[in-house]
Amino acid sequence: MNKIVAIGGGEIGRQGYQIETQKIDEEIIKLSGKKSPLILFIPTASNDSQGYISVFENYFGKKLGCKIDVLLLNKHVSKNEIRNKILSSDIVYVGGGNTLKMMTLWRKLGVDKVLKEAWEKGIVMSGLSAGAICWFKFGHSDSQRFTDHPEWNFIKVKALGLFNFIFCPHYHFEKREKSFEMMINKNSRIGLAFDNKTALEIVDDKFRVLKSDDNAKAYRVFKKDGKIETQELTNEDFKPLTDLSSK
Repeated sequence: MNKIVAIGGGEIGRQGYQIETQKIDEEIIKLSGKKSPLILFIPTASNDSQGYISVFENYFGKKLGCKIDVLLLNKHVSKNEIRNKILSSDIVYVGGGNTLKMMTLWRKLGVDKVLKEAWEKGIVMSGLSAGAICWFKFGHSDSQRFTDHPEWNFIKVKALGLFNFIFCPHYHFEKREKSFEMMINKNSRIGLAFDNKTALEIVDDKFRVLKSDDNAKAYRVFKKDGKIETQELTNEDFKPLTDLSSK
């Protein structure tokens, strides 16, 4: 079975913040079929932030009972280590941050190919923000925000391409609506726009929407007859993945 959970955004326990995605994260663990799965955290997009790693270990390890491993890519790492860590895990979880930088480094090191292999093997693929974008054809990204330029724009970033959609995280939370509609209009592709505390779960050829907050929303955004249409996704039960592709 191929399994992916792409999370639009939310906190997992930084100091001073409440945990916002636990209901979704529990589903990720459940998908592994194990009570205490080995979850591999890939924090490339945050430049392998030690603070982020500590929060992750405390949350998924101490609170949710997973075994934790971490793949650090912003230092020297062998291709054998990359391959062994990814393919020996039960769950891969990709953290948020600079999507463009992450994808560039992944392609340089061959991580993109190993992740596709892991997905085909049935390892649970998951992540938040940049870690959600990465599974799709393209992502609506704030990667320019991480540069020194005071004025930046959202950009389209090429990702792994497991599914032929443009994925937008933090949809309402960061007021990305207008920018995302412009991107869909320009590219004539189907977009998936997810708020914080929502996630897209894909199992083989079916999908459903997960929420840790009933007020959070998820949408399908597409161009039809020259106009942009936005359709809310509300299904809690699995539906055919082809429903997302139709216009």
